Amino acid sequence: MLFEPRAADMDPVDLESALLRTAVGDYTAEAAILLLANAGYWLPALATADLIAVRFNEDPTAPPAGEVLGVGWAAIAWTDLDAALHAGRIEGSSGQWRILRAAASIADGQPVDLGDVASGLDRRHLQLLLAAISHAGGSHEHRPLSPHGFRHRPLPPLLAWPPRD
Repeated sequence: MLFEPRAADMDPVDLESALLRTAVGDYTAEAAILLLANAGYWLPALATADLIAVRFNEDPTAPPAGEVLGVGWAAIAWTDLDAALHAGRIEGSSGQWRILRAAASIADGQPVDLGDVASGLDRRHLQLLLAAISHAGGSHEHRPLSPHGFRHRPLPPLLAWPPRD
């Protein structure tokens, strides 16, 4: 490949897909990505700040000039968020920061004051945070146990992701 792919150069839908492809099966990673994607601000901001690493599977077909073929994979550099903040590479409103801190806590175990985070969110973002916590806990995969010891179809999540705007 002649150039290193950058998340900032990717279509937003492809970037979200690449992040989710990498996270699939890890409910905490999935929840953090879905929280940021549904909130709508952070994925492009993190991509622009080079806080999302991307790679593509090799494709034997030569890509058209300036395009990358193959399947994209991506991951957020959670441990680099504080340095990027202090360097002025990322910025956001207080509500946006609360969402980012919650996502970093869910995905990477970074400490967060849940009361402070929740109390500073509007209703839509609070619903997203609760859906993320529900997803991280695997509630979308919970199954009731019958009296005979076998599991039924999955229950609905405790709180489903709301439709996107």
